[in-house]
Amino acid sequence: MNRIVIASNNPGKLRELAALLAPLGLEALAQADFHVGEAEEPHETFLENALAKARHASRATGLPALADDSGLCVRSLGGAPGVQSAYYAGRQGTREERDARNNAKLVEALRERADRSAFYYCVLVLLRAHDDPTPIVADGRWEGDIVLSARGSGGFGYDPYFQVESGMTAAQLAAEEKNRVSHRARALAALAARLSNVMPPSGA
Repeated sequence: MNRIVIASNNPGKLRELAALLAPLGLEALAQADFHVGEAEEPHETFLENALAKARHASRATGLPALADDSGLCVRSLGGAPGVQSAYYAGRQGTREERDARNNAKLVEALRERADRSAFYYCVLVLLRAHDDPTPIVADGRWEGDIVLSARGSGGFGYDPYFQVESGMTAAQLAAEEKNRVSHRARALAALAARLSNVMPPSGA
């Protein structure tokens, strides 16, 4: 099995990506296993941030790296929270505390708005090495609407407020179902079609 480092310390993303990569014969390793901290994400686009994270993880570990940059884009808020999704309401506190503040801010911003349509967006960048001149890039989006009351206990981030076509929130979906239909799953499906041109043959 080929080994690949995941350029994230987000436990929710790590769980989802590991589950999605396993059927492809890829062993997903957390960058924290190599004592690699989070990369800076100073850029204004998901793609630039994903590239920065992948290069950081690959340079530190010497392994191929997969980086995900993703977020929630709400149309009536001009695409916000967007690339600031993780820190929409500030950087203080634990991940769980930030999630709670982010969701409270989002609900308050949309309370008086009729249009609450939104989409999750994910871009994946795969590098064979930190200086790979031809990164493999794929993206995916997941359409939905924001609800004003949390529903469900699964997922992470904005999932309890992100209602999908079935009428359930992302947090109400079984993990297997979410991993089949989410923005991250769609991006990875697009990436998987190109993996034969990226990863060396087993044993190479």
